[in-house]
Amino acid sequence: MNDSQIPVDRLPERQPTLRVVAMPSDANYAGDIFGGWLMGQVDIAGSIPALHRARGRVVTVAVNSFVFKQPVLVGDVVSFYAEIVKIGRTSITVDVAVFSQRDPAQPTCVKVTEATLTYVAVGEDRKPREVPPAE
Repeated sequence: MNDSQIPVDRLPERQPTLRVVAMPSDANYAGDIFGGWLMGQVDIAGSIPALHRARGRVVTVAVNSFVFKQPVLVGDVVSFYAEIVKIGRTSITVDVAVFSQRDPAQPTCVKVTEATLTYVAVGEDRKPREVPPAE
């Protein structure tokens, strides 16, 4: 069993950026959640701290890395933890860690995904704008 297959005891000590239950409509014929569904949720979670820091609209410009460590299953409670790791002139890079809580009868928690995404702050005209200084 490698490091990514070892269940973790619990979720991180901070509040998740996003939490959602994986539903049957999000799964393939074998009952595994579609990777594209998970990627979409990661993008949403990553955009939340980016738009707050940018104080306005952001757009995704890059998925720098995306690693699927374990499958997400129907019924999992999926928690997304997003954290800004770099701020450029117009860009914001965010790391997102994803955990699944499953099997309420014998609760387990596993890290299912790690990703890094880059967002760019844009104005009403949808053109890049500078990220405001931190307050």
